[in-house]
Amino acid sequence: MKWLLLLSLVALSECLIYKVPLIKKKSLRQNLRENGLLADFLKQHPRNPASKYFPKEAATLAATEGLENYMDVSYFGTISIGTPAQEFTVIFDTGSSNLWVPSVYCSSLACSDHNRFNPEDSSTYEATSESVSITYGTGSMTGVLGYDTVRVGGIEDTNQIFGLSESEPSSFLYYAPFDGILGLAYPSISASGATPVFDNIWDQVRQGGHGHLAHVVMFGGIDSSYYSGSLNWVPVSEEAYWQITVDSITMNGESIACSGGCQAIVDTGTSLLAGPPSAIDNIQSYIGASEDSSGEGAISCSSIDSLPDIVFTINGVEFPLSPSAYILEEDGSCISGFEGMDLDTSSGELWILGDVFIRQYFTVFDRANNQIGLAPVA
Repeated sequence: MKWLLLLSLVALSECLIYKVPLIKKKSLRQNLRENGLLADFLKQHPRNPASKYFPKEAATLAATEGLENYMDVSYFGTISIGTPAQEFTVIFDTGSSNLWVPSVYCSSLACSDHNRFNPEDSSTYEATSESVSITYGTGSMTGVLGYDTVRVGGIEDTNQIFGLSESEPSSFLYYAPFDGILGLAYPSISASGATPVFDNIWDQVRQGGHGHLAHVVMFGGIDSSYYSGSLNWVPVSEEAYWQITVDSITMNGESIACSGGCQAIVDTGTSLLAGPPSAIDNIQSYIGASEDSSGEGAISCSSIDSLPDIVFTINGVEFPLSPSAYILEEDGSCISGFEGMDLDTSSGELWILGDVFIRQYFTVFDRANNQIGLAPVA
């Protein structure tokens, strides 16, 4: 994955940039396949990416679990919580806003094979009487909220509220390569009104005795060595998820979806490119993908050499995806990087630009100016 997660704290001429390194692990899909569970799992749990963003609306259309959006995520970061530090592997997820990790209070199978936070081992932990429940389609992570010091890269985030899971949905999380999730979306979608990590850090910077200085906080690495050309800035259309307006989606100059414009959420915590079922069906037909026995869009690997680019035009700029980007190859077989998303919405088409898109474009999430920067990876 070619995107980096960075936090830049800029105070006039003073510039501190903290890089949070990402580590690569086997994806959940790979772990399930190696354990002979993938086909049965996909049959028993029909995917609907919409359940992550709109669980109530999606639940009326299909039995889903939004955590399946993380099936193909294979890059993760390490954070620590407490004093002394207890380490956890997390997804840095721009499609959610809460931080949560497994805890010693959790008896679910999914918690048994992961790092679990123990409040009694931390001298800086503060308990609350508040509970938290984060819905993922047909299941939810339930637990309690607490406060402690969270360390992300070289940043020490004191008095951070986070979720300690007591139960986690679906036994499939037993095979997940991550312990928890660190959400990087806007506070408006945070469960239980918990302050997101980013916002807590931002508040501490602004209250740190330099109130007379102008501070700019940015996620994304404004480092030209990681991208080619110039960053193209796109305004956020709704301050909840990192949502933007897409002008069109074309192939060979012909519109294949998003005619007249549509909305899209740029999400580091979603593996594929998701859109309305009818539009996805059209694209799968164009590229020759057909549903296999496990419900995936199987496609011949030889198509990588013959298919055209699919072009997303955003804020007047074209962002092409080559076949090698939208066709995923693993262990000699290939699947389409597109999937349908059932969602009953009156606001028009909604797309999710997940890792299939983000891997090709260096992506900056700029909260200070409520915009996203995109440029081809170097």
